[in-house]
Amino acid sequence: MAETVSPDQASMSYEAARDELIQVVSRLEQGGTSLEESLALWERGEALAARCEEWLLGARKRLEEARHGAQSAADRIGA
Repeated sequence: MAETVSPDQASMSYEAARDELIQVVSRLEQGGTSLEESLALWERGEALAARCEEWLLGARKRLEEARHGAQSAADRIGA
């Protein structure tokens, strides 16, 4: 299935996506939903997980850039 990003998902913060993902997983674990609703929940969960991963990858990149910048500054001072 092709994954589409809804406009609301694209603007979600990490915390909002994570919290909704927790709710989706909880509903799936509880059961009692129709097959169609379960599939819709699964798809939403996949999209939310992807959004969380985007945030985490972005945070990792920013940390690496900050570390590199700090190391470059330290190298210039020590040179």
